[in-house]
Amino acid sequence: MTDASATAPRRPGEQALAALGLGAPDLSPADASPHTFPGGGRWRTEIPSCEGPEALAVVLKEASRLDVPIHRISQGSGVWMLTDAEITEMVEATAERDIELCLFTGPRGTWDIGGSTRTDSRGGGLRARGHDAVAGCVEDAVRATELGVKCLLVADEGVLWTLHRARVAGIIPADTTLKVSALIGPVNPAAYAVYEGLGGDSINVPSDLTLDHLTEIRRVSGAPMDMYVEAPDDLGGYIRMYEIAELIRRGAPLYLKFGLSKAPGIYPYGHHMRDLTLSTAKERVRRGRLALDLLERHGAGADMAPLGSRLPGELNRFAIGS
Repeated sequence: MTDASATAPRRPGEQALAALGLGAPDLSPADASPHTFPGGGRWRTEIPSCEGPEALAVVLKEASRLDVPIHRISQGSGVWMLTDAEITEMVEATAERDIELCLFTGPRGTWDIGGSTRTDSRGGGLRARGHDAVAGCVEDAVRATELGVKCLLVADEGVLWTLHRARVAGIIPADTTLKVSALIGPVNPAAYAVYEGLGGDSINVPSDLTLDHLTEIRRVSGAPMDMYVEAPDDLGGYIRMYEIAELIRRGAPLYLKFGLSKAPGIYPYGHHMRDLTLSTAKERVRRGRLALDLLERHGAGADMAPLGSRLPGELNRFAIGS
């Protein structure tokens, strides 16, 4: 059962505004999500775009300095952009701190020979084009999990369903979690439920969804939601820190992702982008500290899920045919 204090509406500046006769209308308690993470807690944290061992070391050092709790660290360039030794180093460093490491499966539409993603319509988007692209994603998944990675980032519905079937069949470990990328994030409750059915364990929604949209989604699904509190420019550049308490109230269980606007893209990462990648990795942690400070000031910081927790709980899946 959810603690009533965890679902109470909180708005920045409301006490001062009410004293001036400018108070906002009361929010409905019915808008609050009834869901939590297994083991308790309504929010977890994620530092995205951590592109290799060196960037990871920067993130971990800065998180320790600023006291930023981290549940998950994710990478965006792809498994194929890392050597076995680099993956192993990242697995060991995150395991020491009981942090989930999530690596992106690839290839995806922006990096192959198809030009439709560069048209105004975006064509097939970021999805895996053709059998060989799906095979490449599966190859990445098998390789990464054999090296100890427990979370895979996916940007294609077919790849998601294939990897879900693979873990049911024992091809990859059964406790592997599958994270749906913001690049294909669902924008309505029906689509969100479909991604859950296909095997999504946490589902990244676009950062421009309204608070009402989050409530609508929570009426049909309790699958963990990922959301950029600050989004990169190529995902809109939205900064929603002042809504953080209400995002949790409406969207729990919710991963708070600390991205970075006004920063150049770094995918696919290489050492020619080293300085930019390390400086932006450090700043993402600082942005996390700013967001968590706001959450504390709004009186909503006490309902974080335990550090080290990573599993999504019982979710609804489509039946796998014979």
